[in-house]
Amino acid sequence: MAELLGDKRRFAVEVGDRDGPALRQVDLWVADQWVTCEDNRVFVEQFRHDLARTAAGIGSAEHLPPTLVGLSPTATHRRLAIGTRNGEQEYERFGFFHRWGWGPTTDNVTSFLWQHDHHLVVTVEFWRKDHLLAHPEHAGTVFVAELPAAELAQILAEAVTTLSED
Repeated sequence: MAELLGDKRRFAVEVGDRDGPALRQVDLWVADQWVTCEDNRVFVEQFRHDLARTAAGIGSAEHLPPTLVGLSPTATHRRLAIGTRNGEQEYERFGFFHRWGWGPTTDNVTSFLWQHDHHLVVTVEFWRKDHLLAHPEHAGTVFVAELPAAELAQILAEAVTTLSED
């Protein structure tokens, strides 16, 4: 039985059944989009470590980069994506799943995370050709979620605890 942590309309981790001693089903949701639609099996030990490190890193948003002034979340995402393709270091500063090493379960999206006012903005954009052929409505669409840093950190901490349980 899967355990849903968070709100799929913003950010959620859904921890499912074990698949042997080392693997487990984990679904990630951002802005009501199933991010792990291509690969939702994780190596529990590594993924738990990655989530714990992310939760600790975003527990306080004070050290996260601020938004680019005057741009909407979608425009900011596009600007960061262009910078990433041009070899700039912005993906290391603003990248979400990649920056914190969440592995192949999130390789199908470009994702960014930054601070805006008193909350965090998470963006995802699907990029794989097969996904876009199956979901043409996703082509060029940036999905945006906003939530307090403490809420995101709490969801991740709860996921770490759930992944630690047998």
